[in-house]
Amino acid sequence: MVNNRRHFIKKSAAGVLGGSLSFFFPMELIAAMRKNVSPNDRIQVGLIGCKGMGFSDLSSMLKINEIDVVALCDIDDSVLAERTKDLEKAGIKPPKKYKDYRKLLEDQDIDVVIIGTPDHWHCLQLMDALEAGKDVYCEKPIANTIEESMLMRQKVNGSDKIVQIGQWQRSQPHFREAIDYVHSGKLGNIRLAKAWAYQGWMQSIPVLPDAPVPQGVDYDMWLGPAQQRPFNPNRFHFNFRWFWDYAGGLMTDWGVHLLDYALYGMKAGTPKSVMAMGGKFAYPDDAAQTPDSLQTVFEYDDFSILWEHATGIDNGNYGRDHGISFIGNNGTLVLDRNGWEVIPEVGHDSWNKLKDQPKLERIPLQKSSASGLDLHTVNFIDAVQSRDASSLNAPIQVGYDAALISHFGNVAYRTGDRLYWDTAKKRFTDNEANKYVKAKYHNGWELPKI
Repeated sequence: MVNNRRHFIKKSAAGVLGGSLSFFFPMELIAAMRKNVSPNDRIQVGLIGCKGMGFSDLSSMLKINEIDVVALCDIDDSVLAERTKDLEKAGIKPPKKYKDYRKLLEDQDIDVVIIGTPDHWHCLQLMDALEAGKDVYCEKPIANTIEESMLMRQKVNGSDKIVQIGQWQRSQPHFREAIDYVHSGKLGNIRLAKAWAYQGWMQSIPVLPDAPVPQGVDYDMWLGPAQQRPFNPNRFHFNFRWFWDYAGGLMTDWGVHLLDYALYGMKAGTPKSVMAMGGKFAYPDDAAQTPDSLQTVFEYDDFSILWEHATGIDNGNYGRDHGISFIGNNGTLVLDRNGWEVIPEVGHDSWNKLKDQPKLERIPLQKSSASGLDLHTVNFIDAVQSRDASSLNAPIQVGYDAALISHFGNVAYRTGDRLYWDTAKKRFTDNEANKYVKAKYHNGWELPKI
């Protein structure tokens, strides 16, 4: 069954996703691909948060014949109506619809829950889903604070449920091939790993006045544990990412994906210290709160990891708008969603002149050839069927490690200080920084307890 799925993905999706950053897949194609399976083999899925990446995750799972969609949950009636129409194009009968995720979790027909809501909801919904006995595919970052991340890891590790985090690059073959090369030692001593996201598509977010709540939207449920504020279109749907109440900007959006692989390549965990510099340099007067320009340095014993991002600019390191590089004494490996390559160092003689002989063989771009998202959802469903959490490519620890250092970077930026983490006490040594560690829940919602 696994081989059949992987063949299907390679044949049907490589040209659609590949190295692309788009996850759109025509629903009509899904209808043509799906085959009937025995009711005993079906895995029934409910989706919480249907507007963006959550529906991409669901669409990916629908390429697996055993998957049935039985429920959708969203606070926006227009989104529920739109996604129901999309599913009809894929030959899926209209699912049950909910606006309160807790009602969906009570549905005994549901085996698996996909969480595709804004970051500030992930902790509550994941932990409630586990309490309801569901397996979970949860979008990244796992949480909007360090405290929530810790609670989620503890809860998942104490559960017998299968939980995959949506860091789908962990299932992308060329990413794993690149890390195998890094771990081979051929690059020599690696002193620095860089990760970056230069997002030219992201322009200024103009300041807009508060407005009436759109018809059909349960705004109180959208806010949930976030601070009560009047409705503003800038803070709704996609743009929630640029406001601290709900998310952490590019650091926790793209940074979670890319810093994850920097950690993976360097076999690194929690850094000794972190410092960050940046600000709203491109669009100082727009509506966003998170920085549009940022450089963050994570200190380890014998190397550093550097994160940087910029909006409105595409020309990043090595001519790539995103990526990870591992800079060693013998050469540099550069990796992004399109592929990886090795750029050798050239030695010097005693007169400090370049020698003709490079220190290692140049490896030209090894291109991506498969859909990482599709392979990631297959990996998750295989684990659900086998009940083998050890087979997951992005278990909770992977999500935790990437979220932790991304939040470290944001806290360092917001305090303006170089910060040191006390692993034993699970807090920074700086009291001012620790106010950003804690989760502050509002509107009658309470932080889950274990």
